[in-house]
Formats: sequence, C-alpha cells, structure tokens
Amino acid sequence: MHFAASMARVVRVVPFFAGVLLLLAIAGSTGSATSDGRIVFQATPPGSFASQLYSIQPTGDGLKQLTTGASPAVDPAFSPGGQKIAFARSGVGLFTINRDGSGLKRLTKNGRDASPAWSPDGRNIAFTRPSGPQWHVFVLAASGGKARRLPQVPPAGRPSWTKAGLLIPTGGDLLRVDTKTGKVLRYYGATIDAIWGLNSVTISPAVSFLTYIGSRDSEPGDMECGDGACQRFALYQENLTTKKKKPRLIVKNAGPAAFSPDGRRIVFTLEGALVIRSVSTGASTRISTGDLTPTTGAPPSWR
Repeated sequence: MHFAASMARVVRVVPFFAGVLLLLAIAGSTGSATSDGRIVFQATPPGSFASQLYSIQPTGDGLKQLTTGASPAVDPAFSPGGQKIAFARSGVGLFTINRDGSGLKRLTKNGRDASPAWSPDGRNIAFTRPSGPQWHVFVLAASGGKARRLPQVPPAGRPSWTKAGLLIPTGGDLLRVDTKTGKVLRYYGATIDAIWGLNSVTISPAVSFLTYIGSRDSEPGDMECGDGACQRFALYQENLTTKKKKPRLIVKNAGPAAFSPDGRRIVFTLEGALVIRSVSTGASTRISTGDLTPTTGAPPSWR
C-alpha cells in the first residue's frame, strides 16, 4: 500500500529542474512497487506447527517475518494508515504490532476473539467473540481497554469496517449496522454461503465487490473420502452493485482473498503460494514464498 524554485536566475534554475526531473523519473520507475504497499499473510515456517505472520511486496520481494511464538498468529488486518497490524493469537487473544513487527501490544485476553477490523479513523477495532452458541460483534479502542458488545447485531461472521460503515455477513446476506448499538441499517441482498462462507468474507474498499469461500460441486469420480466424494470448496466473487446479485466461482481450492488498496486486485493462497488476480480480467500472477507454507484459515491483508 504506500507511499518551486525561483525563475530569476535562469542559468541556475535549469540544472536545478533537470535534477528534479531526474529524481521524478527515478521515482516513477520504482513507484509501482512502493505504491502497491505490502501484503501480510499467515504461513507455517519449516519445522513448526504454529503459523506466523509475514509480509511481502506484491512483486514477491522483501519477504519478512513479523511474529514469533508458540501460539498461531492469524487474522491479520492493516490499520487504515498501514502503520499497524491487528491480529489474533489462537487461544490467547487479540494483539497489535507495528508494520515492521515491533511494538507488540496485547488488547484482549479471550482466546476465541477473532477477525479484527479497524475503523476508518484507526481509533477502534471491531471483532467477533462467541457468546453462548453464537458469535457476536464487539468493539474496543485500538489503544486497548474494555470491549463492548453491539447488542442488536445478529450472529455475525467476519466484519469489515469501511467508509460506508460497519458491515457484517449473517444468514447468507451482508448487512450494515450501527457502530454503537448494532442496529441493522441496510441489507445488501448478497448471496453468501451461510454455512461455510461467513468467516471468510472480504469487501472491496468501494463496497462494490465481495469474496468468500464456499462449497462447490465435487469432481466426477471423486472418491478420495472413501465411499463418497469429499466436501470441496472454492473462492467466489460477487458484484454488489448489480440488482440481481449472483456469486461467481473464480478459483477452485483457494483460500480466502483480500483486496488491494485500489480494489482492482485480490490476493489469496493457492497450492502453497500467494496469487494476485485482477478483479476485472482474471489475469493472475503467482508469488513464491520460498519454504513457507501459506495457510488458508483467514484472508491476507493488503495495504
């Protein structure tokens, strides 16, 4: 994600502007890599069973490990400015770190807290926590403190907090809810796999597309699970701007996706590597992560 001179003395100004133009040309030649930001994903390092967070440039350069520890680090989420990352440690709670992996800070102590999502101003974080048999949405300050439940929110999957508001998948649809009470403000009429897909939903920055992982038909002759076919999954994409919304299967056997900062691309895990895919054309680029094995439990984050 990121990243005048006086005309009185002509003889001196010309070299000055020539230097400026040279610098701009250099910046332009490298700008595509820096403006594309970084992707944070969870992966299992060699010889370990606990996934950790790593970051990499969309070009495949600059691979860097961000977390360590005995408990799996999952569910990464960049802050709006891209300087911090919120994530969950399975069985431990929610944490934040700086973009470079420094400044670890614990936010919660509930080991089942999951799916952190930053508010657009970076001051708060929404997340899900089980309460009884269902998962509900809670909000806490990004600096820490007591989390508060949004009492009117229906049982929810992975939240997304966009400039359009706090969005949650529930019952196979996408809803916008009030950030103080949880009152439902809008139904989008989306079609999301209500059994398998709710915890993998991601929304484009302009709230024009969503993706999720859902079930799909088995391949003919698939007997890998014994007497019957195994449950198979795929990555689906749905256009939220059309009246008749219909999800489209775009990649079989892939992990959950994340949108690029401009919403034009998505990144997901497929066959042990990261893949970047154009939303409009489907053109894809594979990014090698070396001896790391990216996991498919949660979407990456791209800022």
